[in-house]
Amino acid sequence: MITDNVSIEAVACELAPHIIRSSDIEDQLSGTMQRLEIPHGLLEGLTGIRERRFWDPGAMPSDVATMAARKVIDKAGIDPKEIGCIINTSVCKDYIEPAIASLVHGNLDLSADCINYDIGNACLGFVNAMVNMILMIEAGVIRYGLIVDGESSREPVEATIKMLQADETSESVFRNNFATLTLGSGAVAMLMCHKDISKFGHIIQGSVSRAATKHSRLCLGQKDQMIADAHGVLIHGVNLAHATWQLARKTLDSWSDETLDLYIPHQVSQRNMDELCKRLGLTSEKAYLNFPTQGNIGPAALPITLAMAEADQMTHTGDHVALMGIGSGLNCTMMSVRW
Repeated sequence: MITDNVSIEAVACELAPHIIRSSDIEDQLSGTMQRLEIPHGLLEGLTGIRERRFWDPGAMPSDVATMAARKVIDKAGIDPKEIGCIINTSVCKDYIEPAIASLVHGNLDLSADCINYDIGNACLGFVNAMVNMILMIEAGVIRYGLIVDGESSREPVEATIKMLQADETSESVFRNNFATLTLGSGAVAMLMCHKDISKFGHIIQGSVSRAATKHSRLCLGQKDQMIADAHGVLIHGVNLAHATWQLARKTLDSWSDETLDLYIPHQVSQRNMDELCKRLGLTSEKAYLNFPTQGNIGPAALPITLAMAEADQMTHTGDHVALMGIGSGLNCTMMSVRW
C-alpha cells in the first residue's frame, strides 16, 4: 500500500507504576530452578530484560487505555467530538464482550457518530489498526482516527509463577512457559488524521505485509498462560521479517538501511533483536530499544516504543522512520513514516 495523505498526529503512552525485576521473579521460582539445575540469572541473561511493569491489581485494559487516550487528545489539542473512529487492539480484555473500544468510547464521551470496534491480531494488531485508519481517512469516511491499547501482564505472569512453583514442574514445562515471564504492561494511544488538517505532519508513506501462517501455533496465548516455542518463533519470525523487508525494498521509496534514520521495532528480547539486525543487515544503533525495562508489551510495544523515542528526542523533523511490526500467527507489517 502506497499512501502520502495520512499523518500520525500524536502518540502518547502510559507506563504501569510497579517495576518487577527479573531477579524478583527468579527468587519466587528458586525451588524449581534449583531442582532443575537452572542457574539464577537465566531470565535476564537470555532475554536482556531486567524488569517489566505491572498495573495495580484489578486495573482494567479499558481504564488504562482511556488514560493514554486522554493524554494523546490533549497532546494533539483537538476536540474529541471530531474523532470519527476508535479502534482498540489490546490482547488483554475486560470482558469477552463488549469491545474494549466501546468502553473507552464511553469513558471519553465520544460522539455517537464515532465508529468503535476492536481488532485482534496478536502483537501486530496496532499496526493493522493503523492500516484500517489510513483507508478510512483516505476514503473521506473520517477526519480523525484514534487507536488505543492497554495491556496487563500481572495475571499471566503471576499465574505462571504459581504453576511453575509446583513440585512436578519439568524442564520442558518450564521452557514452554518461559516466554510468559518476559511480558510487560503498558497503555498507548495514537491519533491519526488527513495531512491537510495535520499540525505536525508525520506522514505515513506506505506499508507492506507478509504472512507465514503455517507457523501459527508456535505461540498460543490464554488469559492466564502463554505457551511458546521461543526458538521456533525466533527462527521463523526473523525469516518472515526478512521476506517482508525484501518486499518493502521493492515497494516503498528509499527503503534501505542507508536511507532509514530510525527503527521502531516490535521487540521481545536482545537475542531476537540481534538476529533481526544481522539477517536484515540493519545498523543496530538506529533501533530504539526499551525491552530491558519494559519487557514484551504485546501490540502496545511498537507504539509505546515510538512514543518513548519521541519523548527522548530520538525523532527529528524529516527523519525516515521504519515501523516494524510482527506478531504470532505469524504476520509481519513494515510501515514507512516521514517524521
